[in-house]
Amino acid sequence: MDFEEMHFTGPIWRPPYEASSVLLQVTAGCTHHKCKFCSLYPGIKFRVSPISEVESDLKIIQHYQPRARRIFLTGSNPFALSFDKLKNLAMTIHDYLPRCQIGTFSRISDIKNKTVEQLKELRSYGFNGISIGTETGDDIILAEMNKGNTAQDTLEQCKKLEEAGIEYYIVYLTGLAGIGNGQRNALASAKLFSKLKPFIISVVSLTLFPESELYEDMVKGNYIVSPEHERLEELITFIGNLENKTTLLANTVSNPIPMNGYLPKDKNRILAELRKIKENVSETDLNTYRQSIRSL
Repeated sequence: MDFEEMHFTGPIWRPPYEASSVLLQVTAGCTHHKCKFCSLYPGIKFRVSPISEVESDLKIIQHYQPRARRIFLTGSNPFALSFDKLKNLAMTIHDYLPRCQIGTFSRISDIKNKTVEQLKELRSYGFNGISIGTETGDDIILAEMNKGNTAQDTLEQCKKLEEAGIEYYIVYLTGLAGIGNGQRNALASAKLFSKLKPFIISVVSLTLFPESELYEDMVKGNYIVSPEHERLEELITFIGNLENKTTLLANTVSNPIPMNGYLPKDKNRILAELRKIKENVSETDLNTYRQSIRSL
């Protein structure tokens, strides 16, 4: 019995704040698989793991980490599973790990097909800390990038999580709007995010790979990436206009200069750091770092 015997399909992704969580595959791939900027699951069709595989992996986890307190379900959006399947999955997990909380990735559309009462019940079964790929609050960009939801959808579905008592984490993706559009994106996104109560706002920065449709658009000249200094200005505007009380994290490999803090307490410090970076670190150096990234 060994961790190497566990069932994982393709690349494994998890947010930095889930670094200490045990990983369990219950789905592979993405139900949507149409976001133009995404290169995380190339060639992997969405698949639900058979319960036999899940239980086999849970036995391994139980053997090595019987006191595990948190498990993170891998795959692009396991929360796409129906309420009944998620409930049964939680019950199975707790057969092996009785005290375990359950985190996972979700699309906005995955929340949409669940009622508040169902979400409350999932919370009672241990689901808490849902990571949502929001990316932006600008409807033009959401449509251009084939996200499959609007800013209003994001607002409505996150409010359902709040009503159900489920903590959630949202993502802002700098540079996504392309050259010259960062300020509009920052203002629209800050306006939307400020209406929400996320446990964490995670900031990442667009890094394109050949597997993405947006990379092809860039090569054809149909999309021009935002320069690094423009992204810093975008981030300054975004953070400066946030009204949330929450943790802000910018600590993925896509962030040239990692930083974190609690808003609003650390807002001025973070903004000062960003302005100092823009003043003292050249566009060339920041771009060199971007080009050196081989994987997210």
